[in-house]
Amino acid sequence: MKIRTLITVLFVALAMNSFAQDESACRANSSIAREAVKVGNFKDAYKPWRAVLDECPLLRFYTFTDGFKILKGFLDENQDRKSESYVKYFNELMEVHDLRMKYTPQFIEKGVKVASVEEALGIKAIDYIAYTPNIDVNLVYGWLKESVTAIKGESAAAVLHYFVEMSMNKLKADNAHSEQFIQDFLDASQYADMAIEGATKDNVKNVYKGVKENLVALFVNSGAADCESLQNIYGPKVEENKANIAYLKKVVEVMKIMKCTEQEAYFKASYYAYQIEPTADAASGCAFMAYKKGDIDAAVKFFDEALELEQNPTARAEKAYATAVMLANSKRLSQARNYARKAISFNGNYGAPYILIATLYGSNPNWSDETALNKCTYFVVLDLLQKAKSVDPSVTEEANKLIGTYSKYVPEANDLFMLGYTAGDRITVGGWIGETTTIR
Repeated sequence: MKIRTLITVLFVALAMNSFAQDESACRANSSIAREAVKVGNFKDAYKPWRAVLDECPLLRFYTFTDGFKILKGFLDENQDRKSESYVKYFNELMEVHDLRMKYTPQFIEKGVKVASVEEALGIKAIDYIAYTPNIDVNLVYGWLKESVTAIKGESAAAVLHYFVEMSMNKLKADNAHSEQFIQDFLDASQYADMAIEGATKDNVKNVYKGVKENLVALFVNSGAADCESLQNIYGPKVEENKANIAYLKKVVEVMKIMKCTEQEAYFKASYYAYQIEPTADAASGCAFMAYKKGDIDAAVKFFDEALELEQNPTARAEKAYATAVMLANSKRLSQARNYARKAISFNGNYGAPYILIATLYGSNPNWSDETALNKCTYFVVLDLLQKAKSVDPSVTEEANKLIGTYSKYVPEANDLFMLGYTAGDRITVGGWIGETTTIR
């Protein structure tokens, strides 16, 4: 009995001594590799780093981050992606990503602040895209989709971008992927918006804003974003999903984003969605449908309801402006001006309504028997165009073109002098316009 106990004690002691020696070797190798990585000496860092990864992967988390630097350093130096050494280091890079994800839960249990497994999968996908000798779009798309779906607004900007780009590549190979591509775009855009809203630093916000712009560009250039394509995608499916409010809302949102508000799919989706759950967007869709059918009164009624339901001031302004344009096209000038003014009241930095009112006045300047007084209408027009570009720089080019056009029609000083007016005088333009301006 005493002999067995002694053997057991000796075995445990030997094991503990061996473990202590292994840990000591790991720490030494880790320090050597770490210092070499710091100065960019990846060649000398590789062997000790690899030993640590193989023998004690949980020793330090930076074993993995250093490994990424070492392996990507080797890959960057080798431009021949078909070479044996390149493929070897690329496969090793993917292996390190897999090991990182494997051990992430244990690092988290130890209290180490590291990225989640799903976030790490997105990082792996980015490295795969950057370094793969031969890209497998389906494979990397699957990784990106899994990552983005799991962490949503916490996704890295690059992950969101490549998620949509790889989805677009799948679309190029298979047109049946069209609807999924649109959904991927919508999801990524929503997550970018979440990231922008949650960001506390301007530089981070700007990065995600840039990505959001890139996503829109990808979507527009995908071939799935023109109105005819969207009608072909959604047209056959709206009827069978007329009780599916989530699906109907998606169709309305996509077609509104792409300004495809004259397509039958948009009208039907809006109508069915409105019947289930009246919303601002659904009511707007019904308004466009009524307008296309020539029922202006019904269109205005739906737009009024949309304005009541809409909570976002910018969106309210856009809906009021859409109403104004519709009424202007229907020659209801005074009504059109009223809605343009509503748009301005919702968003004072919206230049388009000012331009619309200016063109309404410019196309209907007559209010007096005196030609020179009628021409004073163009002073009001120029006032509005100047105001438009002062509040909204995005309309400057359009406003300047119109200023150049309407400036030709202002009255001659001599003609006004004969009527008792000179430069600097105030004059009220009568008729339905009823605005005061300064003669110049």
